[in-house]
Amino acid sequence: MQQSLIPILVGPDHTVSSIWSVPENFTQGQTDAVILAHGAGNDMHHPFMATYHEGLANAGLLSIKFNFPYKELGRKAPDRPALLLQSWAAVVQGLKDHPTLKPRRLFLCGKSMGGRIASMAVAEGLPCDGLIFLGYPLHPPKQPAKARTDHWPNIRCPSLFFEGTRDSLCDLDLLRTALPTLGGPFTLIPVEGGDHSFKVPKSTSSAPDTIHGAVIREITDWIGSLPM
Repeated sequence: MQQSLIPILVGPDHTVSSIWSVPENFTQGQTDAVILAHGAGNDMHHPFMATYHEGLANAGLLSIKFNFPYKELGRKAPDRPALLLQSWAAVVQGLKDHPTLKPRRLFLCGKSMGGRIASMAVAEGLPCDGLIFLGYPLHPPKQPAKARTDHWPNIRCPSLFFEGTRDSLCDLDLLRTALPTLGGPFTLIPVEGGDHSFKVPKSTSSAPDTIHGAVIREITDWIGSLPM
């Protein structure tokens, strides 16, 4: 695996960092790519992001992660939605413009807010071959009536959801009711005992590496199962 730090221009006022991990078996036009975006409270260097970014590259996928502008500047409050959407589009365009790393298919993946913004971008027309959610923030904590699904009917690509059964930002019964409103096929894989970051109680015997490894295998199996 070879890693490169590549700056991405997000409009005239913002440049963000991205890290590209190229698998050893990468072949132009024949290897799939996954772009990952972080959640609201962390950046691309968080251990959760590193685990999935490197794990997917080791599984044979071109793996790219990036910072949103507010984290690039060391700020805590997320950017306005328009800038978050613009950031996703800029990274996708950066891959499209790369002279030697053209993927066969492109999948957009996000932790919490990163995934929700990816889904909004796709609903507005950003092209991809599938969406992967590592904990979709379906609603604010203890506010299931405020479901963030208005844009879902406009999502036509396949979607893969990983959701902890103890996730305070995603009532699973509500999620199961909402999934059929998606405009494309969907798959839900619950993470038994997991919270919003798939952490399980200490009383269980599941180690974090085991859980994340299983999720990464599910992602690669799902990508492999999709028709070309």
